[in-house]
Amino acid sequence: MRAPQFFRTALFGLSVFLAAVVLAMPGPAAAETVNMSTSGLAIDGHDPVAYFTMNRAVPGDAAITASHEGATYRFASEEHRALFVADPKKYVPQYGGYCAYGAAQGYKAPVEPDKFTVVDGKLYLNYNGAVQSTWVKDTAGYIEKADAFWASQ
Repeated sequence: MRAPQFFRTALFGLSVFLAAVVLAMPGPAAAETVNMSTSGLAIDGHDPVAYFTMNRAVPGDAAITASHEGATYRFASEEHRALFVADPKKYVPQYGGYCAYGAAQGYKAPVEPDKFTVVDGKLYLNYNGAVQSTWVKDTAGYIEKADAFWASQ
């Protein structure tokens, strides 16, 4: 009669242990908050500050980086890195760096870093040139829809 009690106790202990392991793991939503590579690199290594200061997508230097919200950002210069570190929310792309048009349609899509717009001091990235052409036809309307979608995430 002692064996069944031992197995019930062992099973209970194992269940508690497994529950603790599962609860300690980040959920899929946490991993999808920022669009990044499996190594944690955001915007495919492009400098987020350059979109504002140079009005173009500029590859960052692997030796000049900063982290924000679990992602690593690269910069073309130490000056850009300093600007970012001082106010990262000013420079990170909207919707976690996912396609802004995709967010307006209710999903997260990858981007081509050179397909972007800066609107009212905010960076919006797009999936590709065709999507960007659609995006610019009603940017304000798409931003409103994308903001609503992103708030629900």
